[in-house]
Amino acid sequence: MAKNLEITEKLEKYIKNFSLKLNPIQQEIIDYNNTLGDVKRMQVATSQCHFLHLIIKTSNIKRVLEIGTFTGLSALSIALALPDDGKLVALDKDEETNKVALDFFKKANLNNKIQTIVKPALDSLDEFKNSKFDMVFIDADKMNYKEYYERSLKLLDKGGLIIVDNVLWHGEVADEDNLDKYTINIRDFNTYVANDKRVEQIIIPLGDGMTVCRVL
Repeated sequence: MAKNLEITEKLEKYIKNFSLKLNPIQQEIIDYNNTLGDVKRMQVATSQCHFLHLIIKTSNIKRVLEIGTFTGLSALSIALALPDDGKLVALDKDEETNKVALDFFKKANLNNKIQTIVKPALDSLDEFKNSKFDMVFIDADKMNYKEYYERSLKLLDKGGLIIVDNVLWHGEVADEDNLDKYTINIRDFNTYVANDKRVEQIIIPLGDGMTVCRVL
């Protein structure tokens, strides 16, 4: 069986040169996040931005729910790919990072496509229980992943997508000796989804790992 390539920094730069180019505001968000210190780890990878863009374009997705927005890179990437009549609802409980994200959305002239809601996501999900989306992107507090997943399933019809970030958890999920509570939680979540007959799913090694689920 062919072995996956190790993506070195040199190879990553090569891939970047031959891939979809970032929007200037996407780059501004990345540059801003680079000033934040360790918390910048909450940002999605550039490869994940491109993946979200292409999957939205190719799947004719118009209505998206995002759980966990941070400073807005993933949300902006989604909104850029949506058609003119598309809509993104972005949930996050952090007022300060939401203000930063809103400034970037306005600068990109995409605030009309993006509705932000600042409160605990589980509360917002209860309010959307009668709504429908084409795709849900989950990238919030890891201990609630299973609950986010279950509630997201109720918001999707057959063929709808759930995409979940950080499912490889820096590679720690494969280390059976790692008993950190977050690692255990992600490992248990991955097992739960893998055994869920309501979806077909695959883990893609982009960024910190993304699970893509299609509702059956």
